[in-house]
Amino acid sequence: MCVKGLCFLAVLCGLAASGVLQVSGMRIYTSGEMEAVNGTDARLKCTFHSSAPINPNLIVISWTFRPLKPGREESVFHYQQRPYPPLDGIFRKRVLWGGDIMGRDASIILQQVKFTYNGTYICQVKNPPDVHGAVGEIKLRVVTTASFSELLLLALAIGGGIALVVIFLIIVVSCRRCKKKRLRHVEGNEEAPRKERKDPTAW
Repeated sequence: MCVKGLCFLAVLCGLAASGVLQVSGMRIYTSGEMEAVNGTDARLKCTFHSSAPINPNLIVISWTFRPLKPGREESVFHYQQRPYPPLDGIFRKRVLWGGDIMGRDASIILQQVKFTYNGTYICQVKNPPDVHGAVGEIKLRVVTTASFSELLLLALAIGGGIALVVIFLIIVVSCRRCKKKRLRHVEGNEEAPRKERKDPTAW
């Protein structure tokens, strides 16, 4: 019985060491796909959850880019104690740090996106000893104009804002009218008794 138990434990240890069995690890969350209009800024959102406490001195974040056409992956951004934007390549002076380490946010911002930015962006986070786990991917599509759904959302947001302002103005005007009616009513009640009084010397 003991021999069987030891064998089972040895198998579990072997699986854990090989990475097949992972009780915990780094989990990364991304949008998967997104669109951005040519010439605008695009926020590539990447958040993570680590099984180990966040250590800002040890955590390492790296972003890489895989183009649509066959080619090698290109470094987009690196973070280790501080942001390291790329010094050369198509992303030079085009990437800003948009994350928050303690907030478990590893997002970056691409400035003035171009059609050459079409492709897959890979977000990887390591927080020693938590260095295992899947990477996050975002497929970016740079378009000439915003899609219908985005335009609809924008129109709804603008329309909703205008509607709120109109409702607010209606409420303010209604309140002022009510106050004026109340004042007139009070003044009318005060003047009525004065008119009814008679001069006691008059016959």
